[in-house]
Amino acid sequence: MSIMSGFSTSASMVPVLFQAACPECRARFELSAGALRLAIGASRRTTFYSFTCPECETLVRKPAGERIVELLTGGGVRTLRLHSTH
Repeated sequence: MSIMSGFSTSASMVPVLFQAACPECRARFELSAGALRLAIGASRRTTFYSFTCPECETLVRKPAGERIVELLTGGGVRTLRLHSTH
């Protein structure tokens, strides 16, 4: 996961695009923030991002470390905070 473009320095904002790849069909593509979802859990194991592959329509779920979380939240990706139930 990497960020393609950020916010411009002028008053107008440029849409953020993220590079992604599908582990199923191996396609590589760019996704807008609206095409991604980020779930932040209590541990690294429960923190992940997901998207649907635009090529094969497979639901893809990948782990998200601190840097990925930072990129996605900074790029406007919708975030869900997961709470543990005891």
